Amino acid sequence: MFDNCIFDLYGTLVDIHTEEKAPDLWKGLAADFIGWGAKYTPEELQDAYFSLVEQEEQAMGAGKGDDHEAHPEIKLESVFRQLFAAKGVKADDDLILAAGRRFRRLSLIFIKLYDGVPEMLAALRKAGKKVWLLSNAQRMFTAFEMDTLGITDAFDGIYLSSDYGVKKPNSRFFGILLEEQKINPQTAVMVGNDGKCDIQGAKAVGLSTVYIHSDISPDEPMPDADFCLAEMNIPKVQEYLLR
Repeated sequence: MFDNCIFDLYGTLVDIHTEEKAPDLWKGLAADFIGWGAKYTPEELQDAYFSLVEQEEQAMGAGKGDDHEAHPEIKLESVFRQLFAAKGVKADDDLILAAGRRFRRLSLIFIKLYDGVPEMLAALRKAGKKVWLLSNAQRMFTAFEMDTLGITDAFDGIYLSSDYGVKKPNSRFFGILLEEQKINPQTAVMVGNDGKCDIQGAKAVGLSTVYIHSDISPDEPMPDADFCLAEMNIPKVQEYLLR
């Protein structure tokens, strides 16, 4: 039925919980920044980080309506670079990546694949289907996490919003994948756990849709997807995609 299966990542294939405002996070990260030559108190570093994120989003026009730039995506590398620069440290790319990954490790409570994910991805490709990832995510975090979880090679292509400056539900992000891979929307399906970002966004470009309600789905009514699951059940998704 489908030649191309497009997946969201977090909340769809990967269960994750982070706490980005935990005091211990900023205490540990401030100590690291001091070691890198950038002296911050934990409170100062936290305030500076979230202020810079907000400034970057505003500079890109976040939240200005429903036009084609209504859902921009910043690159957190820029935020970390500015944090160092504010303290007179000229950070190279390796230091920026180290700081970003340290932030992620300190904020991460847990991360794991949902049961059946590797088996489903393998079964889809064995059946001759193309498997794609289209995720609102930061490469500096996600590339490492996907490698650690062992699923990077399970996809024919990986599209992360931070690489393109735009995120779901923006039709432009979906269009990048469809156009680059020459995918006919009538032969493709989007699988996700967010009614607006995944389902509404996919339907707007003509994709079929599968919705899975997971523990980190938004608090929202069941969306108008072609196939809906009220709870996480990867084997049921696999059965639907292979029917």
